[in-house]
Amino acid sequence: MTDFASLIAADRGQEARAIHAVSEAQAEDFSRSLGEAGRAALAAAGFKGQADSGFLLPGGNGRDWSYVVGLGKQVAAGRWTLAAAAAGLTAGSYRLVDASGAPLAVGLAAHGWLMAQHRFARYRKADDSRGARQLLISDASRIAAAIAEAKAAAEVRDLVDTPAEDMGPGELEAAVRALGEACGGKVGVVAGEALSTQNFPAIHAVGRASPRRPRILTLDWGDPARPLLALVGKGVCFDTGGLNLKPGNSMLLMKKDMGGAAHALALARMVIERQLPVRVKLVIAAVDNAVSGDAIRPGDVIATRKGLSVEIGNTDAEGRLVLADALALAGEADPALVLDFATLTGAARVALGPELPALFCNDEALAAAFLAAADATDDPLWRLPLWRPYRSMFRSTIADLNNNAEGGLAGAVVGALFLEHFVGEGTPWAHLDLYAWNGSARPGRPKGGAAMGLFAALKMIERRFAA
Repeated sequence: MTDFASLIAADRGQEARAIHAVSEAQAEDFSRSLGEAGRAALAAAGFKGQADSGFLLPGGNGRDWSYVVGLGKQVAAGRWTLAAAAAGLTAGSYRLVDASGAPLAVGLAAHGWLMAQHRFARYRKADDSRGARQLLISDASRIAAAIAEAKAAAEVRDLVDTPAEDMGPGELEAAVRALGEACGGKVGVVAGEALSTQNFPAIHAVGRASPRRPRILTLDWGDPARPLLALVGKGVCFDTGGLNLKPGNSMLLMKKDMGGAAHALALARMVIERQLPVRVKLVIAAVDNAVSGDAIRPGDVIATRKGLSVEIGNTDAEGRLVLADALALAGEADPALVLDFATLTGAARVALGPELPALFCNDEALAAAFLAAADATDDPLWRLPLWRPYRSMFRSTIADLNNNAEGGLAGAVVGALFLEHFVGEGTPWAHLDLYAWNGSARPGRPKGGAAMGLFAALKMIERRFAA
């Protein structure tokens, strides 16, 4: 893991290069305030304060250089404001200032600075020839939280980026056990045929075709007297589509289908490390959706922990099946809040694109709080409706439910409505249907695994359960 602590430090007035943060509205005045060399450099770079941009500014003597980053239309630094700077600078200490040169609060921008220097180096040596770039911040109390958030985002990235050969149900179990050992929590595992005897039939049905045993993973932490926060993650370590086999292009990224589990695990870690006044129950359904003679077939009817039967309309709609058992288990402990993360539907990506997770909530106050937290953390979400008339789309003539919607319309909504059947009556619940992947590189966000909605969720939990 990247040594994030070496990349950020308290500002006590030590020597440092300036990084000017300039909005689009300020760009023209900022350019006029510079010397001839600075104005020429900005003009050559085409700098107009646009977000995700950063350029070197030469000083009058050729040695006293600084750097400029764009704020876009914002007036304050956002989560990724400093990512371009961290990616473009050499080793040294740096201080964020505004267009006039006055010190500027770093705030959320520390995250982009840290993440721009993180590399997934399991399979090739990371290039560290440029050395550590250290950011000085005036609010030293924010340093620990910034480092913890960077570690959490890096954990999500690294878990998702790891190929399925090295990130199967067993490896997810090891990650949960490692967290349990670190925090003193109680880890539970039910695997293989024991899933059938201990009433996790849907997880068993999806995962039985793989030689890597399916399993449900739990971690319980905290004071039993505190309200229970249940965090549920979809951990499909590789998704072939089952007998409804995906085409090659669609299968290419399916190592990331455990991205929901990675998010739930990272969020549990942050909640525990911050000692928030809750009791945590982490639940991860870890399986491969594989093809063999033992694979579930279209037309089969399987049981679920909740007691509802499900006709299999499509074996490639497996995530909702494993989450059905996981959500049912989470609900049995009478949680104050259930939050699940899942790379559930391509329909959510069609509707909202790759960068904007879909939020579904059964509670208006919870939805409003979640969206407010997303705004406060520069970690965007977009709410989609639990339009209950669409429940008729997954009816079956021989079972309680079908896992595949008729007609293929409103896929993200229907997927969420299916999950809602397995949430306890009256339990506040939020479901994040996310991509967990950057399809193209941007400053601080390389192509590959990505944390989405993670910090919005943390902020919402902090506010909801404030002591």
